[in-house]
Amino acid sequence: MPDERAAAEIAQLVANGADPGGAWARLIPIIGADPGIVRDETSIRRASALAGGSRALSRAVARHPGLLRGVASDDSVPFLARAALTPVAADDLAGVLDLREATARFSDAMDRLAADVLARARITVSARHQLVMDLPFAVIAMGKWGGRELNYSSDLDVVLVHDTAGDDETASRGTALALATAFVTGLSARAGDGYGLIVDADLRPEGSIGPLSRSLASYSQYYARWGEPWELQALLKARPAAGDEELGDRFMSMVEKVIWEEGLDVDALRSIRRLKEEAEDGARPSDIKRSRGGIRDIEFSVQLLQMVHGRLEPDLRGRATLDALQALTDFGFVAEEDRNNLDGAYRFLRDLEHRIQLWDLRQTQDLPADQERRAQLGRSLGMTDDPARQLDERLAEVRSVVRDVHERLYFRPILDALVGSPSARLGIQEAGLRLEALGFRDVTAARRALEDLTAGLSRRSRAMHHVLPLMLDWLSLSPNPDLGLAQLRMVLANTPDHAALVTLLQVNPLAGERLCRLLGTSRLIGDLIDRIPEFVPRLADERLLGQIRGASEETKRLVGLLESRPNSDARIGTIRRMARRRKLRIAARDILDQADTVTTLRSLTDSADAAVGGALYVAADGDPTGFSVVAMGKWGGGELSYGSDLDVIYVFDDETRRDWALRIPTDMARVLSEPSRHGEAYALDAELRPEGRKGPMARTLESYRRYYEEWAEPWEMLALVKARVVAGDVEVGGAWSDIVDGFVWRPHLPAEYLRSIREIKARVEKERIPTGEDPDYHLKLGPGSISDIEFLTQLLQLRHGGQASRLRVPGTLAALELLSAEGILEPREQAALSESYLFCTRVRLRLHLQMGRAVDSLPTGPEELRSLGASLGFDRASELREEYRRVTRRARQVFQTRFYE
Repeated sequence: MPDERAAAEIAQLVANGADPGGAWARLIPIIGADPGIVRDETSIRRASALAGGSRALSRAVARHPGLLRGVASDDSVPFLARAALTPVAADDLAGVLDLREATARFSDAMDRLAADVLARARITVSARHQLVMDLPFAVIAMGKWGGRELNYSSDLDVVLVHDTAGDDETASRGTALALATAFVTGLSARAGDGYGLIVDADLRPEGSIGPLSRSLASYSQYYARWGEPWELQALLKARPAAGDEELGDRFMSMVEKVIWEEGLDVDALRSIRRLKEEAEDGARPSDIKRSRGGIRDIEFSVQLLQMVHGRLEPDLRGRATLDALQALTDFGFVAEEDRNNLDGAYRFLRDLEHRIQLWDLRQTQDLPADQERRAQLGRSLGMTDDPARQLDERLAEVRSVVRDVHERLYFRPILDALVGSPSARLGIQEAGLRLEALGFRDVTAARRALEDLTAGLSRRSRAMHHVLPLMLDWLSLSPNPDLGLAQLRMVLANTPDHAALVTLLQVNPLAGERLCRLLGTSRLIGDLIDRIPEFVPRLADERLLGQIRGASEETKRLVGLLESRPNSDARIGTIRRMARRRKLRIAARDILDQADTVTTLRSLTDSADAAVGGALYVAADGDPTGFSVVAMGKWGGGELSYGSDLDVIYVFDDETRRDWALRIPTDMARVLSEPSRHGEAYALDAELRPEGRKGPMARTLESYRRYYEEWAEPWEMLALVKARVVAGDVEVGGAWSDIVDGFVWRPHLPAEYLRSIREIKARVEKERIPTGEDPDYHLKLGPGSISDIEFLTQLLQLRHGGQASRLRVPGTLAALELLSAEGILEPREQAALSESYLFCTRVRLRLHLQMGRAVDSLPTGPEELRSLGASLGFDRASELREEYRRVTRRARQVFQTRFYE
């Protein structure tokens, strides 16, 4: 019997164990069988831990005390297996070993036992098969055994491989099958109490109906022709455990080729996911391995990421789950927070699984329903306060976290994109050799860009090696892949680790696909994104690209921001950032075909309205009473383009405030137009004001009235059709509009005015088109293009707007619809004019985006024309020119008929 001190220490061990009440009954027989263990600290610790955590091993140790030290009573396989298990399990229960150490020690012990059993099997078979002693034969551990993460009641998953002994393949095959049978039988032997290992060879080709051992050539042929995706996944864990080392190494070389040479395709990825779903659908809620949020969620998440990314990164091919998880994190494929969550959850679930199995040495992963049994499990995991409840709560929390991370990793869209991308399947080096086939024109420059993008990457950002080939595929679908790659390099120039972009693409590759399309279409977008890099992660957000605030809402929001800005420079930055960000969103939406041309024009106009409203707020010190701003030209018509100047007129009501009123336009120009570190917002053009450059920048209402009554010219009447009050004092703006209406909208257009307007149009047509622009395909001044349509529309408005007040709208397209509704234009005429106006406007918008500047004619260069056509959905550049000729010819016919009637 132990002395008083030893007894107290034992009592403490038992009290701290999983089953203080029942442990004594199991510990006393163990001490009785070998009283000396009370004097050995390791032995009594192990005995106490087993007494509290395993009924089965407690009984075994009471009969065979040497098991505590790993000593078997005889050399039978069941006793050797139990001798390997007992000290590992006891140290695990006692908290001496963590999960990785425990599973690795037990797995290594099974390697040694397998080698011993194989040696015995050779001797047994040699009586009937003389070749057996010379037969190359290897035991390949699979599953958790292969990963050196074997649990205490795992099957020993195994694949057996042999080679030819001598020249007799038939004899070698027969000998190998006999040896394989003897090995599996020997390793599966059971003791008198029923304990024994379970050997499972069903992971071999053809499962239970296939031969127990195959030659290396047979394995290679099978996997190449008939291997299923799940079999490739299983081979991730393959590891030579016993037998011929050279054959085992050759088997692993074959496995490397099978798994990684071709990699997964889309169908294989779907197949693996489908099998996982079927398995979890059939799992009981109590099953902590197969049910949702269980062990399999973690293992399958890791393995799928390995199969996709490990093809290009050998360091990701580790067999053990936690090692592979760490490697995936090191390379940037799993976020640190997700790794921490999965690592902790995996350790908890595996520890719980071990304690469930150790109680009766049963192969089960079911959490017991019995409350007291769950309390025992909770205490074995260190839970002391209501351990059953704590266990249930902890398990629920772990399952929830695991499932959340699993669904984000396992169904990560980038995986589907990568396995479906020819370039991504090749890798960055090989993809670089396919640049010409992918549509890159300047292959040398493209290769240089790739080298720059991948040079000096950290281990974590090596994930970019996987993403870039995929982005090459996306860029190849853009109108100008060379431009896209060059701009991508610029966007990433200030983020050498690329971690944010890689994370974005992993979570939502739609953003990356859209980024490539935008960069491969537009120089303007490249410039804007370079100044607003935070826009990239939001590209997949449909709300960002969908609804863009209107002028009133945006102005109200902007003024609210301006009120909080401390100084003029901060207010200027706020306004210009707003304009720049809206332009980027509008342009992205335009290129991605998420808005029609009219919507794009309206949104660009709204941006200008808001910016001018903000600028007036700043210039007038928050109180623009008595002052209004009038939009003219395309801005006034609500049809502003990307690079348009803002044609503007300023009006005020009180001559005594003249100095104040004249200062406001200057201050507004400073806010919107003058060079600044915040970039330019808009250029303000007030030349449509009375007397043009010679006249004062702002006038009183009375001054405008006198001017329009006495000195205004016909062209000014034409221009005022597009006038629209956009900011400032509503009453002043209304009074100005009343003055203008009296001048513009007359019962009958005077004959001299009509003649003058026609002369103006004739002069415009005779003007020389700027050098470098194609007169045959001019979008603004060409016959039947924008200028024709605007002149005709405004003339018809002037001729009929005096009688039909609803024609008094500033927008060209809206006016054409109303002219048709009034019967002034025939429907076919209105359709022809609107079609040409929309076509030419859409092409001008896209040209500006493509070139990064205003361009008014179709490109003369073949590459630029091809890119433009592709961006607009034309298969061939010639189709774009043909469409231009078709729509402008029809519009010109209408113009010639109606303008001069």
